[in-house]
Amino acid sequence: MNMEYKRTHKKFTISRYKNSFLNSLAGINYALKYEQNMIIIVVAAILSIIAGFILKISTFEWITILLLISLVAATELINTAIEAVVDLTTTKKHPFAKTAKDCASAAVLVFATIAFVTGLIIFLPKILVLI
Repeated sequence: MNMEYKRTHKKFTISRYKNSFLNSLAGINYALKYEQNMIIIVVAAILSIIAGFILKISTFEWITILLLISLVAATELINTAIEAVVDLTTTKKHPFAKTAKDCASAAVLVFATIAFVTGLIIFLPKILVLI
């Protein structure tokens, strides 16, 4: 076995997992505090979950809604990380920095658009039946 490999990898401990989990929560907390889109995502998620209970959506529809909520939120967190790294590496306006930020933001937009359309497909027919 390569000795270099042993030196660069830390031992598995409960403390490491706990710290990793706490760091993840810190990332979510940061995004909730400083990223306005994360608040919109959380509000949309809460409204979708409430609507799911009220309209008694199926198990498959629940899985779809929860998966899309998590994908949109995770993509927003990745977008935030990319923006932070770009801001850390340069303070100047650079076309590559703009491209990185724009593409990361576009990834969130793609998932959010699909989530919105899917929400309409799931919820709209159930709402129309009530009217």
